Amino acid sequence: MSLLVSKVPRALETKARLFGFELGDLLLIFLYLALSNLIFGQTRLKFPLVWLGTAALAAALYFLKRGKPDNYLQHAGEHFWSAGVLSAGATDVEYRPYQPFQPMNDEVKL
Repeated sequence: MSLLVSKVPRALETKARLFGFELGDLLLIFLYLALSNLIFGQTRLKFPLVWLGTAALAAALYFLKRGKPDNYLQHAGEHFWSAGVLSAGATDVEYRPYQPFQPMNDEVKL
């Protein structure tokens, strides 16, 4: 009786990439392509704005994100749009103390 053997990928936690782009980046590139083609597709500006703009966006994403961690643009955007000063000792303005439910006078108690 022989041992059952199956092939397993060497790195199960590798991120899904296509042509060197993360899937979110591809979504952004194709969204730009579709919207610019919708707006400028029937004009003389189709080639420079649609095709060259898409190629420029793809090249910028490819070369600017090289060597950066996953979801770099998302985290950079969150950093730049968050508050300028974050203090660990400040009071939490969103905190509401827990208050158990107290029935009103006209409600029936179970």
